[in-house]
Amino acid sequence: MTNSDKPIESNSYAILNSIDSPADLRKLPVTELPQLCGEIRRFLINSLSTNPGHFASSMGAVELTVALHYAFNTPYDRIVWDVGHQAYGHKLLTGRRDRFSTNRCLDGLSGFPNPDESEYDTFIAGHASNSISAALGMAVATELNADNPHRKVVAVIGDASISGGLAFEGLNNAANTPNNLLIILNDNDMSIDANVGALHSYLAQITTSRGYNNLRYKAYNLLKKMHLVSERRRGSILRFNNSLKALLTHEHNIFEGLNIRYFGPVDGHDVAGLVKTLEDIKDMTGPKILHIKTIKGKGYKPAEQNPAVWHAPGLFDPHTGKRVTGKPGVPRKFQEVFGQSLLELAKEDQTIIGITAAMPSGTSISIMQKELPSRVFDVGISEGHAVTFAAGLAKEGLHPFVAIYSSFLQRSYDQIIHDVAIQRLPVTLCIDRAGIVGEDGVTHHGIFDIAYLRPIPNMVIAAPRDNDTLRDLMLTAARYNGPMAIRYPRGSGDYPETDRQARILEIGKGEKLADGEDVVFISTGPIASEVAKAIKILAADGHSSAAHYDMTFIKPIDRELLLEAARKDAPVITIEDGTVIGGLGSAVEEFMQEEGFTDVHVHKIGIPDKFVSQGKVSQLRELCGMDARSIAAAAVAMLDKHKIALHSDTD
Repeated sequence: MTNSDKPIESNSYAILNSIDSPADLRKLPVTELPQLCGEIRRFLINSLSTNPGHFASSMGAVELTVALHYAFNTPYDRIVWDVGHQAYGHKLLTGRRDRFSTNRCLDGLSGFPNPDESEYDTFIAGHASNSISAALGMAVATELNADNPHRKVVAVIGDASISGGLAFEGLNNAANTPNNLLIILNDNDMSIDANVGALHSYLAQITTSRGYNNLRYKAYNLLKKMHLVSERRRGSILRFNNSLKALLTHEHNIFEGLNIRYFGPVDGHDVAGLVKTLEDIKDMTGPKILHIKTIKGKGYKPAEQNPAVWHAPGLFDPHTGKRVTGKPGVPRKFQEVFGQSLLELAKEDQTIIGITAAMPSGTSISIMQKELPSRVFDVGISEGHAVTFAAGLAKEGLHPFVAIYSSFLQRSYDQIIHDVAIQRLPVTLCIDRAGIVGEDGVTHHGIFDIAYLRPIPNMVIAAPRDNDTLRDLMLTAARYNGPMAIRYPRGSGDYPETDRQARILEIGKGEKLADGEDVVFISTGPIASEVAKAIKILAADGHSSAAHYDMTFIKPIDRELLLEAARKDAPVITIEDGTVIGGLGSAVEEFMQEEGFTDVHVHKIGIPDKFVSQGKVSQLRELCGMDARSIAAAAVAMLDKHKIALHSDTD
């Protein structure tokens, strides 16, 4: 057994193992907190090396996590995490240390904060930029409810997430609504201020001290009694105070014009200093922002040197930092095929533009970005803007390809309808992570895109079953003068890739993959491989022959193929990696009703009407009845019912 295979040694975590809740943490002297932070980092390195997850963000937020639970009375006081990539330390301190080995596993801990899992997880976190709005709601509620003792609310947001439109909406509302919200800006990359120096540190210490703020409050009350200031003019004074600090420190940031107290920047890895700062400002009235500076991947050199790669590195050797690479012979990932195809098309067509929302490497649009940087735009965590920006480009004769994860594209729904579809603009939505995504769980499964796109007029929706078909669809989209969506899953498919040239597909045409008379399978996307396996299972068990139709296009759907399928007078089973409500199965049912095939029984297989937790893709497919054996079993049950019905008609 190598060192990296050894289980976590309990005696290596003397302080961490004594903490079963934040109440235990608050019994420690401040002097022991740095040692605790070191133990948390060692625990995360050992655990995540064998059970992968989001690494660098949690490593960078260790001191902040400890300081928050030390300074605030959680869970009574609320901590709202944004996204939740940085919340692993939070899980360790809130009674989940001994179960952390189940993180992101089926029936285990969620990879993100989830109120169903713990009372310390105050709000669902999986998508960026919602923490300020949610926490503001909680902060206002505690005032309306007259909570006694007074409940404190903290929103923790990163420098990337705060660029999202929802975060700005929350900030604007916080500035104009009576509340005592504390917003902590965890800044580990974006330069929204000048470098931290001696003067900055000095002013940060002074302006966050309790003595300074008591003096400031007394001065304000004195001026108010003298009728020199009023509550109405309080915002102007706050803006003047922020502007004065900006003049002295040469800082200019987005908070200067808001009626929000701004503190910082402060060292986010000085746990004792953070505790003192939080203790000093937590009782102040009015909205506040504490700006802390951290290092993503802090405490693990490989992650510090390359934080983007170590955001979610997969398996790795904790001693050497060497990451475990994929198995040879596995087909290329759909993301790689998309990225390479986009580059090839862009080299031939100057109108093609690449757009992504903070996911250049995740979507592989970085392949084009590397060679044609002037024609690729990363707009940050702003999915709605990405779509409307693309619409503006398309209106002027360009052809944008917008690569966004399926679950994140949900944020762009109005823009897709209003700004793209109504005007029939040639914007191609490349929907990554469509379908079950696995360990990221409920907030990240891309199961609704077919259902929410299918009702939109002028929208073409397609799903490749393999890499070859994805290349065909990319070329088809490049030649199509209208809105089109191409959905594909995370990772690799089961079908081998060929070296044939990409070809333009006829919009709305599917393909018959197998012929048979007794049962009909209709699928879309890579789930076709599970259907092929199910057909083999049926044949091996001596069951009747099966037909299989692949609907490359869900909209417009191939009515000729569906007509052929309906005329077989056999049970029809639809299979899709998405919700069964409003998806492919619904489209097939609608066709049968419209064409008068009311006797054709359609059985829909896909994601049922519920949210699906985390786990391996294979486990979740089995859970939802989407794996080959479940599909075969459904076919057998349908055949038995069909035979009984035939006998009844004969009698």
